[in-house]
Amino acid sequence: MTRFRILLRQIWTIARRDFVATVFTPTFLIFLLAPVVMGSFGAIGGLGANAASKGADAKTRIVAIVDPARRTDMAALDLRLRRLYRVSDEAPPVLQTETPAADPAKQARARFDDPRMDVVAVLYGPLATPQILHTDRSARAGDYLAALAEQALRADRSGVAPLSVATQTVVSRHAPSLRGASASGFFAVFALFFLTLLLAGQVVSGVAEERGNKVIEVLAAAVPLESVFFGKLLGTFGVAVLFLVFWGTLISQASMMMPANFAAGIATLTPAIGLPLFTLLFFAYFTMAYMLLGAVFLGVGAQAASVREIQLLSLPITLIQVAMFGLGAVAVSKPDSWISTFAAIFPLSSPYYMAGRAAQSGGLGLHALALLWQAVWVAIFIAVGVRAFRRGVLQSGSGSFRWKRRARPLDNAVDMGVS
Repeated sequence: MTRFRILLRQIWTIARRDFVATVFTPTFLIFLLAPVVMGSFGAIGGLGANAASKGADAKTRIVAIVDPARRTDMAALDLRLRRLYRVSDEAPPVLQTETPAADPAKQARARFDDPRMDVVAVLYGPLATPQILHTDRSARAGDYLAALAEQALRADRSGVAPLSVATQTVVSRHAPSLRGASASGFFAVFALFFLTLLLAGQVVSGVAEERGNKVIEVLAAAVPLESVFFGKLLGTFGVAVLFLVFWGTLISQASMMMPANFAAGIATLTPAIGLPLFTLLFFAYFTMAYMLLGAVFLGVGAQAASVREIQLLSLPITLIQVAMFGLGAVAVSKPDSWISTFAAIFPLSSPYYMAGRAAQSGGLGLHALALLWQAVWVAIFIAVGVRAFRRGVLQSGSGSFRWKRRARPLDNAVDMGVS
């Protein structure tokens, strides 16, 4: 028990040292506000793209060349059909009706060359056998004009006025819908990917920097390397948790100021196991994802001797994270396939897929087994990283664990100003 307490004390000292060294610096504020910078650039780009898109959409038209007597009915039918499109981006372009000229076919083709507007589809001829012209990317606009012609002919028999008046009542679901559970699963995978991409990469630079200034060698002489690696992993994880607490508090307080459409979209995310339990499982899988990737990055970063090597390592590290996100997203969309089984077993993708599975189906037994399986691989990755560092950097030639150490060398390291 004494050896175990010594081990915990060593790990705690290293973790506290890394946590304090990271948090109590001016640059930590920049790291904490990184989502604001990222969101600002995204918002600026989105506003620019939205403005350009709306500017183009405002001049996009579909044209119906019909007799003057039908123009009013066509406008009324167009207004009724557009109510079926809940999202404005899915609705067809604005309808413009025109009186036929001497040659309607020539008139229809000429509309595509009009510099004042962007015409994507034109209807002309008898409504029983209409001729519809459309561009190669506007087949849906052509289908809409065909449906409009069909409705106009039916209106000749029954009139334009509606024949029935429906009463719609909103019903609340007691059980999560399949669509809500599926959306929650993908959201969980994406959120896990975004957080690990943003937070886990700091492990690489930290250990590489300390290797460059020989601090890690001093720590390795004072405590077992296993304690150093695990302590540094816990220290950076503490920084990540502080980041989550900070932004989680802000988002929870700002939820009342969100737009109504955004709040309604968030409300559709209904995990199958319930929100409180899903939140706990999501945090558990975030912990495992961070520990797994952090352990891999810790071992890789310990081999880097310069900033240039860290920059070269950034690309494969990011590719690994993107690959795990892709594997987890595909597995969540196909829960009963071999891909989902592979994603659940493969250690780096297991947290992503299991977080999505927690949103799609109930049952805690499989999640307990998955968390245990991932914890085993965290220990394996740390052991491999320690062995590689010991042989590649310290050149001790020994890969065996050395848990049996005295507590006094750690105190000496603390007195030297390492902690």
